[in-house]
Amino acid sequence: MADEKKPESDARTPNVAQDVAALVTGLKTTITEAFRAPVTLEYPEDKSVRSERYRGRHYLRRYDNGLERCIGCELCAAACPVGCILVIAAENTDENRVSPGERYAKTYEINMLRCIFCGYCEDACPVQAIVLGPEYELSDTSREKFIYTKEKLLEPLPPDVQARLDAKK
Repeated sequence: MADEKKPESDARTPNVAQDVAALVTGLKTTITEAFRAPVTLEYPEDKSVRSERYRGRHYLRRYDNGLERCIGCELCAAACPVGCILVIAAENTDENRVSPGERYAKTYEINMLRCIFCGYCEDACPVQAIVLGPEYELSDTSREKFIYTKEKLLEPLPPDVQARLDAKK
C-alpha cells in the first residue's frame, strides 16, 4: 500500500479567485487604453517628425556660386556596399566649368531600389557633395523611375545665380 499515489495538492484544481483577478486586470487594461488619446496620424496631411540624423532621399549639393560640389572622384561609388551608384567623370574646361576641381561628374546615377540608405556615400565624399535628406516618400509607378539621374539629384540653383543666368538669355 505504500505504492499508492496520494492525490496531488491543489495545483491542478482551478482557483476561481485567481481567474477572476486575471480577468479584472485584463479588463482594467482594456478600459484604460479605450480612454487614451489616439496615436494615429492622418498620414497624407499630418507627417510624422523624423530625427535629425534620419537618412532619406539623396541630394547632390551645389556651392553658393552655382557650381556643382561633385568632383567626380567616385569615392561614393567605391564606398557603397551594394554598388548602386554609378559615376562617370569628365574633365572641366575653361569654357564649360561645372565644378571647381579638374574633373566633374558627367554621369551620376543612383539605383534607389538597391540603395540601403546606409550613408556610406555621404561619409566617403571629400567635398560633402552627396547628402541624404529627410524625404522618405519615394514611391513611384515603375522601376525605371527609381534610377535617379544627376538632373533629378541636383539641388536647384541658388536664386541669385538663377537670376543672373536668366538675365543673360
